[in-house]
Amino acid sequence: MDRFIIHGPTRLAGELAVSGAKNAVLPLMAAALLTRGESVVSNVPDLQDVRFFTTILEGLGARCTLDGHELSIDTSNLAGFEAPYDLVRKMRASVYVLGPLLASQGRARVSLPGGCAWGPRPVNLHLEGLRALGAKLELNEGYIEGESLAGLHGGRYRFEPSSVGATANVLMGAVLARGESLLENCAVEPEVTQLVEALIASGAKIEGIGTTTLQIQGVDELQPIRRRVIADRIEAGTLMAGVALAGGRVRLTGVDPVHLRPVTAVLQDMQIRIDEDADALTVTAGERPQPVEVVTRPYPGFPTDMQAQIMAACAVATGTSFMTETIYPDRFTHVAELRRLGADIRLDGAQATIFGVERLQGAPVMATDLRASAALVLAGVAAEGETVINRVYHIDRGYERIEERLCSLGARIERVRG
Repeated sequence: MDRFIIHGPTRLAGELAVSGAKNAVLPLMAAALLTRGESVVSNVPDLQDVRFFTTILEGLGARCTLDGHELSIDTSNLAGFEAPYDLVRKMRASVYVLGPLLASQGRARVSLPGGCAWGPRPVNLHLEGLRALGAKLELNEGYIEGESLAGLHGGRYRFEPSSVGATANVLMGAVLARGESLLENCAVEPEVTQLVEALIASGAKIEGIGTTTLQIQGVDELQPIRRRVIADRIEAGTLMAGVALAGGRVRLTGVDPVHLRPVTAVLQDMQIRIDEDADALTVTAGERPQPVEVVTRPYPGFPTDMQAQIMAACAVATGTSFMTETIYPDRFTHVAELRRLGADIRLDGAQATIFGVERLQGAPVMATDLRASAALVLAGVAAEGETVINRVYHIDRGYERIEERLCSLGARIERVRG
């Protein structure tokens, strides 16, 4: 397995274009199953998750071509309805194919998904929402088996709690269902909004874009997807947290500052300077950050996907910080590894108390999931001495060549193969 060897501390400086969003491109890829013909998605990040998902689509009969950062998905010969375990086990987002398959094929057999090892992420909201549209679904030997041979019909469903994945999945089922559907307490993350915009551009009839209530009038067919993926607000936030932790000045381009306001607000509370332009952010940090209190919330609250990275920055703050995780209460696998680097963190259920230390020290650590991996990389850049991060395949799922991108800003990171 690959590992990173990081020599620190180094400050970060320079300019970097933010990649396309992993959490936006995957539902767009699934949405191509609702259409027949060639869908084209641009600004696609070259990630393991994207490549896994293309393999799933190809197994269903689609032809996928990734040329640079442009992905074409030809569904002209789509015929399959099964996403098997040996593919789906690699990523949780593979369940996104369930709604589109039921809507377009009338059948679906999708393995229960895998992915990051932490925490329960039940698919019950996906199943209940699609049942509200008339799908017959059951769990059988690790598979979600469903049919809607007469087609889905309009229905009403309220997500409790709000869920990005379930909102996207049920929405994709509803756009081809007969009649009107009403979805309440929908997720309003930018990635969901982009999916709604793409579906509307392809002929879907959806009202309430950007709100928690979506009204969908089913249509008979959709045109192929044409979309440019929005910038990855989590990658941007990760780089912003890296500047807060290591110090320096970095300009991030190609971003929508509005999408990053929840992260920006926390960093400003840490006395990190953030300058916004129309499609760029400049982050400047000198001294150690100030302590903060953070509670993760659904968008437009502070994202759970940034919890680990901000915790790493809080590890070197000038006082005591508090981090409360309300989305996935056991999402703290990074804490033990940050402690190995000298962080002073105490856990009490879903709350972490971080006592800031003057500096971190390099050590061997183990990546445990995608965002925990990012936090460890940032900590390694700021730590004194050598940090070795094992099992970095986690970070390759969601960050495109992060070691090269950070090195372009002054970090010293070597990827060791095998």
